Amino acid sequence: MGLFQRIFGKAETRSSGTGYTADIMAARQSYIAGRTGLGELTATVQTCVGLWESGFALADVTGTNLLDRRSMAMLGRSAALRGESVLLIREDRLIPAADWDLSTRDGIPRAYRVSVSEAGGGRSQTALAAEVIHLRVAADPVAPWTGTPPLRRARLTAGLLHTLETALGDIYENAPIGTQVLPFPEAPDTDMEALGRDFRGKRGRVLLRESVNVAAAGGPAPALDWKASDVTPDIQRSEALKSTEAARGAILAAFGVLPGLFASQAQGPLVREAQRHLAQWVLQPLAVLLAEEASEKLATKVEIDTMRPLQAFDAGGRARAAATVVQALAMAKEAGVDPAHALKLVDWE
Repeated sequence: MGLFQRIFGKAETRSSGTGYTADIMAARQSYIAGRTGLGELTATVQTCVGLWESGFALADVTGTNLLDRRSMAMLGRSAALRGESVLLIREDRLIPAADWDLSTRDGIPRAYRVSVSEAGGGRSQTALAAEVIHLRVAADPVAPWTGTPPLRRARLTAGLLHTLETALGDIYENAPIGTQVLPFPEAPDTDMEALGRDFRGKRGRVLLRESVNVAAAGGPAPALDWKASDVTPDIQRSEALKSTEAARGAILAAFGVLPGLFASQAQGPLVREAQRHLAQWVLQPLAVLLAEEASEKLATKVEIDTMRPLQAFDAGGRARAAATVVQALAMAKEAGVDPAHALKLVDWE
């Protein structure tokens, strides 16, 4: 018997993380993520999240009508930002969960307590594992019931990009860019102010001023011409722009997007290869995991294909391969070789 129960005569109850507090935290998620350096507010991350979201929204789903375009788009966005997504199964739709906690046995979820967002406030309910579709990305063996978002796996580069973009924004907003300091002999403040007003607003015009000789401390000083001193910050020497490009490329790679996709000199073949890489090595494996989870929970075989809608394949190479296969089958038939046996020899199914 715990101390709380011995004193008050009843068991202690604690918050599970759902309800009003979870709604407030979800509403401030973007601000908190930006302040902690996760970089979720940067354009690079949002571009990658948009690619994941669009790729899932375009996917071909066969075997069920519950995984519609809207649900697939929310799945893709949640997987990119949170590393996991939970959908509550109902008879005619899937309901996305804003927050959840769960109980496990042998590392496998048994029951969920999910919080569903409503316009007037969220509501919580309990569901068995068979009533929930739970997609997990990069699950850790220490906690296989949770997913890991790409930004958590690239925390250093995401924080660096966020810091650099904030610093560059402050420089362009507050630094004296284009400001110059001109030498001038000792003169009354009124003359200095009049001269400053004369220079102001003379953009694109030529102003002529006499050179001066300054004498001070009892002796002549060197003759100084009107040579301006620029006080614009030298951003190039700090290599902030190179660091920004490196951090941006690392984040793109963490999301499975080739950095060359956003190069200014990118040509058509490079763009197509980047799209194939994203669909083949990132989106399609996640789609297979989601299809396996949906097949188990919906009691029907579900297949999800992201390759065909995104045209993430070499059309010319496929056509040449098909022509070669047809020609090989015809030659095998003429030679009296079983075509099925011939295809099996080259591991072609």
